[in-house]
Amino acid sequence: MPKKMALINFNKCHPEKCESGICVAALACSYKLLKQEAPYEIPMTDPFLCRGCAECVRACPFKAIEITTM
Repeated sequence: MPKKMALINFNKCHPEKCESGICVAALACSYKLLKQEAPYEIPMTDPFLCRGCAECVRACPFKAIEITTM
């Protein structure tokens, strides 16, 4: 069965433009699977744990995250 997961486009991701460098998409992930190690860092997700719910996609103002199927 195909699995949905979030994929980050690093060319579109601009945490330096988010308030205080805090990624709003990472804050929106209710499963806390999109993680930002420190302010101004690009957030990362574990593709094996991501549930593909798209909360982060809706929250990202830069459209840097999309849901893909593996």
